[in-house]
Amino acid sequence: MNPSVPAPAAGPVSPATDARAAVGWMHTARFLTTAAQLDQLPPVDVPEIAFVGRSNAGKSSCINTLTQQKQLAYASKKPGRTQHINLFSLGRQGQTDAVLADLPGYGYAAVSRTDKQRWQRVMVNYLVSRTSLTGIVLLCDPRLGLTGLDEALLEVVRPRVEEGLKFLILLTKADKLTRAEQAKALSIGRLQAGGGEVKMFSALKKQGVDETALLLWQWAHPATEAAAPPAPAEPEEADAPDHGD
Repeated sequence: MNPSVPAPAAGPVSPATDARAAVGWMHTARFLTTAAQLDQLPPVDVPEIAFVGRSNAGKSSCINTLTQQKQLAYASKKPGRTQHINLFSLGRQGQTDAVLADLPGYGYAAVSRTDKQRWQRVMVNYLVSRTSLTGIVLLCDPRLGLTGLDEALLEVVRPRVEEGLKFLILLTKADKLTRAEQAKALSIGRLQAGGGEVKMFSALKKQGVDETALLLWQWAHPATEAAAPPAPAEPEEADAPDHGD
């Protein structure tokens, strides 16, 4: 399946005053397509934001919490098994002004070495060559810190970040940490971010949802970055496809 992505809406984006509208914009997310290979992804003419991270880092929960859709990103009971890139479109009234890309979780021990190597190549090629890629959200469990695979990913994207690619380390499961532990994790993360931003996030407590939604909206609308998104309307609930972690 290789659907075309609708062109972005014409005209300026209306400003608003707070993150509530950005959260409403995130709620417009709907499934677009899934691909097992990079060449199966449709070309995208709008900003694309990729979510990456180790299996069990909370990626699916993060996407579902940000979009307020419980099963938009399907959390597999066998992490690392589903090896597809899933795209979700964002935009009101049938328009698409951004795309979210959910990349497979990496680092799960039960996956064969051959599968790991194949998907590492696919991910590296995507992160290096995807022309519509505007920003990357790296999800990390702060109790574990950045692993060798996370650091390898940082090295892969560093040249693009230096050229202006947006980058955010989202420290998930913040509810598992005390305030002091959160502050320490943020300090360490900022040292490792290499020019990117670092935020705490908790799907359970909804910590960091508003500020993350607003940041992603700003990434997708650089011409209106100083403003906030248009006031939210009630979007239709998207059907949840059976796709992977």
